[in-house]
Amino acid sequence: MYIPVFIFGIWDSYRTCVDMNNVYLLAEREDAPFNSYTVGAAEINYLDKRSPAMSVIWSLFMPGMGQLHIHRILTAFFALAWAIVFLYKSRLLEAVQYLFLGNIQESTHVLSPEWLLFMPSMWGFSVYDSYMNTVENNKLFEYEQKVFLTQNYQSRGFTIKKGRVMNE
Repeated sequence: MYIPVFIFGIWDSYRTCVDMNNVYLLAEREDAPFNSYTVGAAEINYLDKRSPAMSVIWSLFMPGMGQLHIHRILTAFFALAWAIVFLYKSRLLEAVQYLFLGNIQESTHVLSPEWLLFMPSMWGFSVYDSYMNTVENNKLFEYEQKVFLTQNYQSRGFTIKKGRVMNE
């Protein structure tokens, strides 16, 4: 279960580095200060647009990974921790190992179904939460971008009335 976290760490580090380099280049061109990120008690965030599909894919890979993608650290920690607890208590990995060895009887005997039944709701929550939060963060990013561009690049007399652009 370490491999998904390792792969995600490498991928997310690269993606974050590229995003931060783009922010730096934009700030350098305009000679403007920028707040690159905010560190809070529960999460590390910077405002950017992320793909909801990638959040869903990471959450399907392992619960909590989609939350890591959108930097919701506290939620990701709890989702990962509970997924590990459920996988351990259900003995799913042991059952899969027996299944690969061709011992179907032992595979079904080892499983603990009362713990295994938690997994669909855990995965479902993780996928839904990461998707919805990514969509909402994207809306916030678009609004912030609209406000910034309006304040810095639109003349004060510029209006749009019924399909016509008017510049006073």
